[in-house]
Amino acid sequence: MGATSGPVWGRAEQQDFRSRVRGTLLGTAVGDALGGPADPLSLEEIRAAYGPEGLLDLAFGQGRRGTVTHHTQLTLFTVDGLIRAQVRRDTGAWHPPTDLHRAYLRWSATQRDWGPDERREDDGWLAREEWLYARRQPTRALLMGLGDETMGTLEQPKNPGELGPEAVARSAPFGLLVGWEPQLVAQLAVECAAQTHGHPIAYLSAGAYAVIVHGLARGESLDGAVQRALALLAARPGHQPVSDALQHALGAVRQGMPSPTRVEELAGDGTADGLLAASVYCALVGEDVRHGLCLAVNQGGPSAAAGALTGGLLGALHGETALPPAWLTELEGRPTLLELADDFAMEMTQGPALHGPAGSSPGWLARYPR
Repeated sequence: MGATSGPVWGRAEQQDFRSRVRGTLLGTAVGDALGGPADPLSLEEIRAAYGPEGLLDLAFGQGRRGTVTHHTQLTLFTVDGLIRAQVRRDTGAWHPPTDLHRAYLRWSATQRDWGPDERREDDGWLAREEWLYARRQPTRALLMGLGDETMGTLEQPKNPGELGPEAVARSAPFGLLVGWEPQLVAQLAVECAAQTHGHPIAYLSAGAYAVIVHGLARGESLDGAVQRALALLAARPGHQPVSDALQHALGAVRQGMPSPTRVEELAGDGTADGLLAASVYCALVGEDVRHGLCLAVNQGGPSAAAGALTGGLLGALHGETALPPAWLTELEGRPTLLELADDFAMEMTQGPALHGPAGSSPGWLARYPR
């Protein structure tokens, strides 16, 4: 699996890219945090708990406002795995799905261990962040898929009947590989989704979502990015439910005022394709980021996943400065998210200066061991 040579990075391009990377990761996390407390609730229960308009602000979950779920945790480890893949490329060992699998196994350890284990020298810095050692409702599919060292592949996927949105909700970072061709972005996202979610609807939804984020990170419109995803999906076996869901989302935009009923209809029974459609719809019709996120989470399906997916799209589209500042100030893990986002942007734009034939930065290789 190769990549293109990538764009030429002038200073303005680097700054725009870093803003979109930050926007994508912070947007995913803030949408996840907004939706988390509503996750188990029906729309009626959400309105009973938070008022007739529903959930319009960060609410208490896990003991405080602004806490994230496993969606954000796994998104962070996706970024970590992508940086490690780039760093390891110098050694001639270039198989990103393996690097992502190792990163997901490091996440899996956070769900069983009390805290960081300093003896694991190859953990790097992210796995030593103590706040990540909290169980935030990880699904059985995630724990089973990453419960042993065997890596799921497209030929032998883990959980082949699993339709949930969790693999899609960790896939935004694949779209930030802006120097890659869209079909390679899709392929990597699909292969990594199959490590826990082996049904074609789940892993093709992850591939489609990554391609949409990829288009946005490269400055395309949301509609254009969705059209590109549809064109790439068409060549893949089993794509029809995912393609139909995306077409349904585009059609719903022209059907009157946005409403929770329409979001619930698109989300269906909470499968990956339904959540993908609902998030695309909310990002398209939202008046701003806050409105789009509130629309996504006020429905009876998986609100945290809907918020995370919508936030990733809006963050990639508009960059970090469009996100609601009052929510960011309370967001759990914001320093980690920003640090990782900036490391990713630095690796993608200035990787050869950090590690390569001319020499390597010891500090960088301590953060992201080969």
